Amino acid sequence: MTNNYGPKESCGVFGVFGHDDAPKLTYFGLYALQHRGQESAGIVTSTGKSIHEHKGMGLVHEVFNEAVLNGLHGHIAIGHVRYSTTGSSILKNAQPFVVCHAGKTVAIAHNGNLINAKKLRVDLEKKGSIFQTTMDSEIIMHLLARNVRGGMEEAMVKAVSQIQGAYSCVLMTEDRLMAFRDPYGFRPLCLGILDGGYVVASETCALDLIDAQYVRDIDPGEILIIDQHGLKSVKPFDDQRKALCIFEYIYFARPDSLIFGQNVYSVRKRLGKKLAREHPIEADFAMPFPDSGNYAAIGFCQESGIPMEMGVIRNHYVGRTFIEPAQSMRDFGVKVKLNPVREILKQKRVVIVEDSIIRGTTGKMRIKTLREAGVKEVHMVVSCPPHRYPCHYGIDFPTKGELIASRHTVEEVRKFIGLDSLCYLSLEGMLEATGIEQNSFCLACFDGKYPIKLEEDISKLCLEY
Repeated sequence: MTNNYGPKESCGVFGVFGHDDAPKLTYFGLYALQHRGQESAGIVTSTGKSIHEHKGMGLVHEVFNEAVLNGLHGHIAIGHVRYSTTGSSILKNAQPFVVCHAGKTVAIAHNGNLINAKKLRVDLEKKGSIFQTTMDSEIIMHLLARNVRGGMEEAMVKAVSQIQGAYSCVLMTEDRLMAFRDPYGFRPLCLGILDGGYVVASETCALDLIDAQYVRDIDPGEILIIDQHGLKSVKPFDDQRKALCIFEYIYFARPDSLIFGQNVYSVRKRLGKKLAREHPIEADFAMPFPDSGNYAAIGFCQESGIPMEMGVIRNHYVGRTFIEPAQSMRDFGVKVKLNPVREILKQKRVVIVEDSIIRGTTGKMRIKTLREAGVKEVHMVVSCPPHRYPCHYGIDFPTKGELIASRHTVEEVRKFIGLDSLCYLSLEGMLEATGIEQNSFCLACFDGKYPIKLEEDISKLCLEY
């Protein structure tokens, strides 16, 4: 059974240069980044002369085994876990994406979303380019190929000057590793060292698993080139405001990661503390729906003095199933993952601490389950403001019409979900909790102010394509 319980982020990327165990290190790096994509996984390696690759649909441990990893050779490797926001969920769209051009083999793994992908694709096809996939990642490769005669560094600079949107990428040739990030810095990307080699990852939790030492983040707009001579940083863009994705803190990143210079666990606790200050509620206890609201719930309870309980228990072994439940098994999708502890919940006033409400349908089913378990009152506090606008930078937030808060008031959302009260964290409170300069974030999903203007003729281009 696939996970339909919350928004999904597009990808996780990982790369290693200069380590004899690069393939296995990449496997473990992807394992740590599994939360960023569960549809497909892939690893490409290089010995300096030959390229090896393996990709498949499914989770990391389903795609790779000992025999497969032993067949991947080299001291350079890049890897990718994917959730599709651009391109279908099929094997040919699995990454890393590999091409051969002008005697060179190049592989790329991309996290993000290019907002001018359709326009670029139409332009490239008019000039004779033939595409193998529907991924926007392939567009970057075509742009590179058109300028590669001047060298890979020059080709990369020219390619990133044409693409717009969110991208945190790792790219590999036979003899080098490159990491590059969009000038707004939407998605995280960091650099580490291990046994004299270099590691690049979407999150620091992947460095921790392989005992790599965190060095720094790849800067917004930076192209980092790693080869036998060491590191070279190229910054082709003028300095501009950052637009870091605040939802990395609220939902996506693992709580043990350092994202944008802050520990995610600590930020989520501070979000919960802000909630408790803004919305005092009388209740017997507070609880999260595991695992999304866990850390905000800790902060909420520490600040409010309300005890914390785990009123529902998560089944951690929910995998894919193609066996349809009987009609009598109502709300199977919710119950197979979370089950209420009735003895704790009966006749209690409960505060649910949630990270976000997107469509509202899952929350409605969960609250119904709590009511059936005998809860007296159910209040909900949410550790961010209402989501009213879709994301165009790599998160599969639905269209505006599907976002419940875009077309309903807070009171209407409360009634739909079946709550006694519903309170959202203010925009100001959320920003203060991050500990980062407030104009550094993209807040488009809350306020509709998109950092990069969308192509006005994007719908026309879709029809042409």
